[in-house]
Amino acid sequence: MKTPAPLQQDYFSGVIGVARRDVTPPVGIFSRTWGAATTDRATGVHKPFYVTALTFQEQPDDPPLVLVALDGSWWQLQADEDQFRSGVLSDLGLTPPQLMINLSHTHAGPPLVLENESKPGGQHIRPYLDHLRRQTTEAIGEALAGAERAVLTVASGWCDLAVNRDLEDPAGERYLTGYNPTKEADPTVLVGRVTTPEGKLLATFVNYACHPTTLAWDNALLSPDYIGAMRETVEANHPGAPCLFFLGACGELAPAHQYVGDVAVADHHGQKLGHSACAALSGMLPPQQALTYQGPVESGAPLALWLPAEASAPTAPLQHHHTTVALPIKGDLPSVSELEQQLAASQDPVLSERLLRKLRKRRSLGDGKNYPVPVWIWRIGRLLVVGSPTESYSELQVKLRARYPDFAVLVMNVVNGALGYLPPRELYPLDLYPVWETPFAEGGFELLTDAVTAMLDELCKA
Repeated sequence: MKTPAPLQQDYFSGVIGVARRDVTPPVGIFSRTWGAATTDRATGVHKPFYVTALTFQEQPDDPPLVLVALDGSWWQLQADEDQFRSGVLSDLGLTPPQLMINLSHTHAGPPLVLENESKPGGQHIRPYLDHLRRQTTEAIGEALAGAERAVLTVASGWCDLAVNRDLEDPAGERYLTGYNPTKEADPTVLVGRVTTPEGKLLATFVNYACHPTTLAWDNALLSPDYIGAMRETVEANHPGAPCLFFLGACGELAPAHQYVGDVAVADHHGQKLGHSACAALSGMLPPQQALTYQGPVESGAPLALWLPAEASAPTAPLQHHHTTVALPIKGDLPSVSELEQQLAASQDPVLSERLLRKLRKRRSLGDGKNYPVPVWIWRIGRLLVVGSPTESYSELQVKLRARYPDFAVLVMNVVNGALGYLPPRELYPLDLYPVWETPFAEGGFELLTDAVTAMLDELCKA
């Protein structure tokens, strides 16, 4: 038998930068994201919103890969997101494959859509989106300017905050969106630590799949939901360095205790996830060390001795793919004009909210039979990063992590847009919210998974 390979947690060594800006929306902004809500404007702030940029380069003058964590709800019109992101790219001289912006998807923040300017508090929306773009650009620019030699260390932890939320209605044949105790949920917490070779902490990140839907129609405060307290918990235990949150593939995952107005519940959830992340972070070795097999020691039993030893972090070239996957649109999805007529005739505020969201999706996707959904795939040493503007079910990240056991796999929903859910094929016969909400036809999840797998297979050969 060969000598066991060292257990190495360092995944990349290169030039890494980090910077943060406060992007808390103004009190009074239109912030209604729930059909059941009775208020339109935010009346206060629970915790601040942040945009935090993490940049990766092999050498200081090399083109960077830029990963941005942004506290925000979701883009309801792709045109608004395109305008925002193209402005950031232009300001910094970046190309589309180099930038992934992951929204936290909080449901206690303003919808990111300019069309709401006519609504109560809507006069704040355009200035806020302009501010958001400037602050994002500034954070990326500062991260690049201050980037230094650093090591990225990655590990996995466990947290049971997220549960399956596809519950069969006890009173009927439909499904409800809420805690289903009969199904398991992916508990994986992927954490990262960025340090200088000497051990100075520069940043941490947490990648977890759980909808930020704790705060709902009874809440009128601007809040990053559980993410705010999660960040505070990690940063209190790892002071001097920002913690970035990246939302995982959480199409069917959310907290069991949700849809409340009490921010203490969101804080409790965040502290729970934060402590889970801290446990994984605290188990890491110092940078450029690996647990290495030393040989046998004869005692009451023949013992295998493993001890920390010096080890170099991977310096494999940064690689990226940016492609599109043609996903089929539902054949029975109404046209823009049909949805406009239905919306104009609706007197029900809940139905009107559903129709408005469907209309905006239809306008974003056009009237074709397929839509080219963009996908970003990066390799950063032994870290694989996958992002798309969909809300994929967690099966995507579970499959990818099983397929690439020698890599850490960071999967993100709601990246560079928000186009709709991607449930697996077998769920389409069910009367389930993600199935009737999504504009994509049966099989879209499998098409995206196959395309991502093919691209990752190529990247992992290098």
